[in-house]
Amino acid sequence: MELTRRDATAALAALGATGGIAYGARHFASDDEADADDNTDAETNASDDTQSSGDDDHLRSTLVAVAGVLYPTEVEGIDGFVNTFLDGRLDDSPHAEGLRSAIQTLDEHAESWYNAQVVDMEPETVDQLLREMGADTAGEDPNGTPAERIRYYVVNELLLALFTSPTGGELVGIENPIGHAGGLGSYTQGPGGGQ
Repeated sequence: MELTRRDATAALAALGATGGIAYGARHFASDDEADADDNTDAETNASDDTQSSGDDDHLRSTLVAVAGVLYPTEVEGIDGFVNTFLDGRLDDSPHAEGLRSAIQTLDEHAESWYNAQVVDMEPETVDQLLREMGADTAGEDPNGTPAERIRYYVVNELLLALFTSPTGGELVGIENPIGHAGGLGSYTQGPGGGQ
């Protein structure tokens, strides 16, 4: 099952992340469709995006690595999906700062216990790290213990992205994730789209 950038944009829309929707619209627009005013705005925003994305490249790579462990094996397109989702989540908000702090905490544990950063670890080792930290069983608390913060900002963030997307929702039988209307046919058919 292929996750697309459009799935990520749909997940952002479901969450009300309008900044991500604006980015997604710019990202998918072809160069031919952009007029001079849009190009000027894009150049202004691009300088801001470049600076913040340079600071967040490691965070993005880390979340892609963790998603590779959390997401079902049949899911493809994780890199583009996660990065597009993060385009709408990495801003100056307290949530984004909590996410950055949680990734730093995760890497500190990885370096302490495995002498490596998460991005340099095999998927099995990343899975083991998350379990040893207790992130698989911890409650979610943005201000809690390291395990609770990893659960809230890393594990739940990635699962939220997956299951609020149309393609990810299909994996668990959610025909119309929150925020996706689905049309009249979705209300007249049973689960799985059968008659």
